Amino acid sequence: QVQLVESGGGLVQAGGSLRLSCVASGRTFGSYGMGWFRQAPGKEREFVAHIRGNGGYTTYADSVQGRFTISRDNAKNTVYLQMNSLKSDDTAVYYCARHSGGLGFGRAERYDYWGQGTQVTVSS
Repeated sequence: QVQLVESGGGLVQAGGSLRLSCVASGRTFGSYGMGWFRQAPGKEREFVAHIRGNGGYTTYADSVQGRFTISRDNAKNTVYLQMNSLKSDDTAVYYCARHSGGLGFGRAERYDYWGQGTQVTVSS
């Protein structure tokens, strides 16, 4: 069983920055891709970013491209999401998740373990 614990959310003004962290349990962290998703009130969960297990490949949703950066430290079993130039539309609960393999980085059903989420609120 893999446990994922997010932290780093909070309240920030538009234009500000936050860095989210997600710590994973287990010894195989570096063998799996990791993703970040978010869900705003009344909306479906949406893909934000993905990083390959070795960190050599990343991909982003168009809505965050150029503002958000996903990274990982396999020695610390941690994946990060650096969020800059935040907008009110970025307000959501942010979840990290472990990719189960194969293609479809943007599809939630391709991820098998999820954290509990961390709230990000951007005030305008």
